[in-house]
Amino acid sequence: MAKAKSIYSCTECGATSPKWQGQCPGCGEWNTLVEAVAEKSPAAGRFQSLAPTARLQVLAEIEAREVERIATGIGEFDRTLGGGLVAGGVVLIGGDPGIGKSTLLLQALSALSADHKVLYVSGEESGEQVALRARRLNLGTAGLKLLAEINLEKIVAVLQDERPQVAVIDSIQTLWSEALSSAPGSVAQVRECAAQLTRLAKQLGINVILVGHVTKEGALAGPRVLEHIVDTVLYFEGDTHSSFRLIRAFKNRFGAVNELGVFAMTDRGLKGVNNPSALFLSQHGQEVAGSCVMVTQEGTRPLLVEIQALVDSAHGNPRRLTVGLEPQRLAMLLAVLHRHAGVVCFDQDVFVNAVGGVRISEPAADLAVLMAIVSSLKNKPLPNKLVVFGEVGLAGEIRPAPRGQERLKEAAKLGFTRALIPEANRPRQAIAGLEVIAVGRVEAAVARIRELA
Repeated sequence: MAKAKSIYSCTECGATSPKWQGQCPGCGEWNTLVEAVAEKSPAAGRFQSLAPTARLQVLAEIEAREVERIATGIGEFDRTLGGGLVAGGVVLIGGDPGIGKSTLLLQALSALSADHKVLYVSGEESGEQVALRARRLNLGTAGLKLLAEINLEKIVAVLQDERPQVAVIDSIQTLWSEALSSAPGSVAQVRECAAQLTRLAKQLGINVILVGHVTKEGALAGPRVLEHIVDTVLYFEGDTHSSFRLIRAFKNRFGAVNELGVFAMTDRGLKGVNNPSALFLSQHGQEVAGSCVMVTQEGTRPLLVEIQALVDSAHGNPRRLTVGLEPQRLAMLLAVLHRHAGVVCFDQDVFVNAVGGVRISEPAADLAVLMAIVSSLKNKPLPNKLVVFGEVGLAGEIRPAPRGQERLKEAAKLGFTRALIPEANRPRQAIAGLEVIAVGRVEAAVARIRELA
């Protein structure tokens, strides 16, 4: 028997190489080539167009219409999706094991089954295991159909026969196609199964939700082309030891990206949190040094998050550590603070944390981080009911943050009475109950805080 030919595929971009290399020739990533069995070329005509017709059209003559959405009945999930599910859309949701992906989708299908035709395809659990979870969560499953199968061709046949409006595939890494000889979860199998399910969803108008595994680095397992194929990519975040879960949209062709949904894990499943700002604000019995509240913008939702800083004398090389914030940005902010405000931290350990497990990637957190560091270094609490936001540049200027008016209104609604913001974000009309302190430079912000403290 002839020996099977091997080929090396990149787990990031899906590029192939006849021999192993340290660096992928396609995307340039290192140590991403894995060995697999070379697959035969697909038969001619096997791949079909996603569109029913292929003809030239003038863009101006195409009639655009609003996309009808299907509400899942879970408000926070619908917010992350941009208002609900879209017919023919493909959603990929990933997260750590045990974070609550299957629980959330089972709850959504249970709510949808009352008025819509739905199908749950389980490739990781048996029908009995899924039924036990539904019973434990006290879900109504009278109209929810279940298929425990991992063969792609059988799943496609059931989808063509049943024509459900919403179908969940749990998970894409467990599926395998008879057209390929590689094992389930390989680059070729994941790419092929996702492409076939996407084609079917577009042709039949089925909304397909794919559950994806994640690597130890937190990225979605499988080739990066998987994220390009689908319409929406959602990530579950949060500590499995905490009762709170965050779901964030990193890609959405039908809505805003970086939209955030907040859930609380209970014995009855995941429950949406209507006022998530309360989760990210600590309840201190008295004023404490090193604590500063900022207003961050997650998609269309402003959130109040507490930034905590601890500055202490270093024993040896000073350490800089951040949790929930960009670690490289902290060193830059400390240099700006020293150069333009005269605050020295080169002999101090600096630790910065975003309360509640939320991750803040926008630069509008810069000013709040600096104010928390100054407060901890001087051991003087910041004024009570103060919110801060603004981006800090290397020249010491404080740049405006987008949607500043919405941030200020959210802070005023939650009872804050003072706001330290960039000069360019000064509102044209006064906001009731909120004193706005607008500054243009880092040194001016430090001076104003010392006056108020």
